[in-house]
Amino acid sequence: MTKLTSLELFSGAGGLALGMSQTGIHHEALVEWNKEASKTLCHNFDPDIVHNVDVTDFDFNDYGHVDLIAGGPPCQPFSLGGKHKGEVDKRDMFPHACRAISECTPSAFVFENVKGLLRKSFSSYFGYVILRLTYPGIPITEGEKWEGHLDRLEQIHTSQNYDGIKYNVIFRLIDAADYGIPQRRERVVIVGIRDDLGVHWSFPEKTHSLESLLWTQFVTGEYWERHGIEPPASLDCYDKRTLAHIDRMKKQSSFFAPEKKPWKTIRDQLSGIPYPDKQGSYHPEHILREGARVYPGHTGSFIDVPSKTIKAGGHGVPGGENMIRHADGSVRYFTTYEAKLLQTFPEEYRILGSWTESMRQVGNAVPVELANIISKSLSSQIWNIQKA
Repeated sequence: MTKLTSLELFSGAGGLALGMSQTGIHHEALVEWNKEASKTLCHNFDPDIVHNVDVTDFDFNDYGHVDLIAGGPPCQPFSLGGKHKGEVDKRDMFPHACRAISECTPSAFVFENVKGLLRKSFSSYFGYVILRLTYPGIPITEGEKWEGHLDRLEQIHTSQNYDGIKYNVIFRLIDAADYGIPQRRERVVIVGIRDDLGVHWSFPEKTHSLESLLWTQFVTGEYWERHGIEPPASLDCYDKRTLAHIDRMKKQSSFFAPEKKPWKTIRDQLSGIPYPDKQGSYHPEHILREGARVYPGHTGSFIDVPSKTIKAGGHGVPGGENMIRHADGSVRYFTTYEAKLLQTFPEEYRILGSWTESMRQVGNAVPVELANIISKSLSSQIWNIQKA
């Protein structure tokens, strides 16, 4: 049986690539310009398919048609924590993602980016990105500004005369916790399927919920029993939004448990892992880093809920957010090993580089299990078409 083939851009530490490979997708190439991330990819994948090059210099014609193009175009131009330059930022790589689609005409594509892409200030450019992905065969001309290209694409989109290659493009803001990832990670996922395939697809349904987690903690108590611990004496460790849910659940108690599975917590994911030491005795990535502290806006992640978003930071590990926080208020930094597991990388997957560099790679990654869920749903539809 022929495997689905993929070409991945902006591969980073390989979270998206690994999740897709677990569904049987065969990667023809992984393109990543960062040297340290490329070393991580070479360690965990076949080094022959890893290309440590700038995507602007990459020749997609060398690969011809592939079934899938995927990747995470650099998010800094659109990040809520960045400089918000959007389309005028030279790090905006969406034009090259469009070029890859135009030249390789994949059956489908999957791109992931930060929530900030949906900011009102970027709405016009985001609309342009969607139309350009829809009609990748309509290139921007030399000297043409993106606004002029947008005008032409809008005219094509509203006409009935276009017979070139076209993609049906949809996007959704997804919280990874809703799919069983032990992390609150909101990201925009953009999926396009070639129109001529006639595929009817939608994003996988959510499988997990906060309500179900709180039910096991404050109605049945099953969560605390399973971990062999007592519930916290104070609820101050929960944020205001969660406290409101707890209060509402207690006032409107029901005999029927929520339908979805409970959100997965930090304790669920890291259970059984010993406290880190400075030597990395348990695992070379599980090294204690001292100096963690709480300050306004940086309170870490309470152990009995999903972690806050694991962040890459503009200059290494950001302030205090990549921390684990216990009910007694004590905090410490996540080790690379723990952060990797919260991103659902398997234990044997190695992240190479210094602590700050490896945490940057982990923070920029797509959760492996989320990538697996999306690609499994998508590729099953493509397989059905190809087998017909």
